[in-house]
Amino acid sequence: MFEMLIPKLRVNTVFDIDLEELYKQGYRGIITDLDNTLVGAKAPLATPELVAWFKKVKEIGFQLIIVSNNQLERVSKFATPLDIQYVHEARKPSNAPFRKAMKMMDLTHEQTIVVGDQMLTDVYGGNRLGLYTVLVMPIAINDEGRFTRWFNRRVERVALTRLRKQGLWTEEDKKS
Repeated sequence: MFEMLIPKLRVNTVFDIDLEELYKQGYRGIITDLDNTLVGAKAPLATPELVAWFKKVKEIGFQLIIVSNNQLERVSKFATPLDIQYVHEARKPSNAPFRKAMKMMDLTHEQTIVVGDQMLTDVYGGNRLGLYTVLVMPIAINDEGRFTRWFNRRVERVALTRLRKQGLWTEEDKKS
């Protein structure tokens, strides 16, 4: 079961993802989490650096959709000024929001990347559907909600301990 929590790629931030290479490999859509993936959980708007990254994503040819477990108000206030589509209250790792996002982009699982900061929601949800999963380091872990901090992160620590013991997770794997 813990193997489903292993992403295809681990990076520090979204800025470390080699977008050109993934596009060459045939990927055409990015489903990204919002909180602690793109900005801290309490940051209302995109940073100038992130706005430039969104521009680069689109220039390369990717479609982009934010899929967040957060509420409509939070997600829409962030995504709407940027003209980015979104799925709110997604209930990840459920398959439904990932399928909805792929349908919105008119893409298959072979063409879709999932980027997120949580193994239990983003990576597990993406891996179950055969998507290319990218795990980023959380931006502001202290700003996370109670459930994420007290449940998800604890389960992640247990999973990482087991994966390391099995030799399936090494710190050298991470690209930066």
